[in-house]
Amino acid sequence: MTARIRPPLVEGALMLAVVASVAHATWFFSTKGYLPQPFVFDTNDTFMDWFNTAYWANRPGAYDVWRSIYPPLSFVFLDWTTLPGCYVGSPFQARDCDGLARATIVAAYVADVALLWMAFRGNDRRTAIPRTVAMALGLPLLFTLERGNLILAALPAFIVAHGPVTRSRAWRAIGTAITINFKPYLVLPALAHALRREWRPLELAGIATILLYLVTLAWVGAGSPLELASNTVNWVSFVAGQVWNEVNYSTSYAPLLLMRQSQLPLLDFVPSRTIEAIEAAVPVAIRSTQLLALATLAAAWVQPRALTHARLAAIVLGAYLVTQSPGGYTQVFLLFLVLLEPWKGGAVPAIVAAYLLCLVGDWPLATVLRLDTQSWLSGRPVLPEFGLTAGHFVRPALVILIVWSLALDALMRVARAHGDSRPVLGLAA
Repeated sequence: MTARIRPPLVEGALMLAVVASVAHATWFFSTKGYLPQPFVFDTNDTFMDWFNTAYWANRPGAYDVWRSIYPPLSFVFLDWTTLPGCYVGSPFQARDCDGLARATIVAAYVADVALLWMAFRGNDRRTAIPRTVAMALGLPLLFTLERGNLILAALPAFIVAHGPVTRSRAWRAIGTAITINFKPYLVLPALAHALRREWRPLELAGIATILLYLVTLAWVGAGSPLELASNTVNWVSFVAGQVWNEVNYSTSYAPLLLMRQSQLPLLDFVPSRTIEAIEAAVPVAIRSTQLLALATLAAAWVQPRALTHARLAAIVLGAYLVTQSPGGYTQVFLLFLVLLEPWKGGAVPAIVAAYLLCLVGDWPLATVLRLDTQSWLSGRPVLPEFGLTAGHFVRPALVILIVWSLALDALMRVARAHGDSRPVLGLAA
């Protein structure tokens, strides 16, 4: 009985490595007063995503002044979970005033961990503890918590939509609708239903998504598709000039290609040959991963039952994260899908990569920024240093490894499925 519930030895060791990395980050914070890279290097702007968005949830102008790219659900949610009187000044002042918002952030994190446990326990009791611990204490979720990103509120719905928490089509559709209305790129995992010819769940999810959008659009009175499209174009232009922010914690190598055009004195820290090698290798890595993912999805189309929903969703989402980075915290969705895989076959390298992506902290290579500022978390002056790290090169490679290992294993499964069932080319399952 003990052997049946004992996790694989490697997973136990990887979980302990994640715990050790959290302990090191805690020691770092206690001695220096700020969190190590790749946590937000503006140490005085903890919870920035939550309170900056909440500021505009409590006043007009979110779409025409602030130029937000968030769908209206974000502002409805924050309108309900913040104290309006705290937002007469700046978001910085609200951070110390709004106890309801801070409590909501903590409650959302607790809900994330509880639902992760439920999903992993329902999936495989042997691996539930190490996978829950790694996700709960891992860098992607802790980064999300420290930044106060609304992924904290979206993740429970994502787990309901794509994990083994409920069999109810209605609840899964509602979960999908919430995730897409918080983070529109999460429409990609939902497309796994189409590849598996699961038309009814896809239809329900689509209807729920549109209805939720229309209700929140009417509530806010702004955030139309045209406004979101226009603001997204503006955001892309803005982000292109924020190269360091993009490189600091990225899922993709794409931001590295922008560094030569940036104002950073890159050649002071990295040899020109290294830069040239990166510029040659990055497009190849991205394009080859995209082609492999497309080939896998095409193969899955003709054998819709050969692959699980989670596998297809992980490949689709992983290919997107390799192509461009919406932020390192988006890995929480990919890692959740990967850790639903059993510890066997081609999924093993992907699972190991998922644990490695949960390690907290980084290995500095060269200092680029030295600041003299305050730390909101420690409440004292700090002298943070940030720069190029090993993680800038290793983390995107691990995301690529996840896609390649899952895709190659998927192609082998589809090939074996052809021996048992004929290919399906029509729309019927």
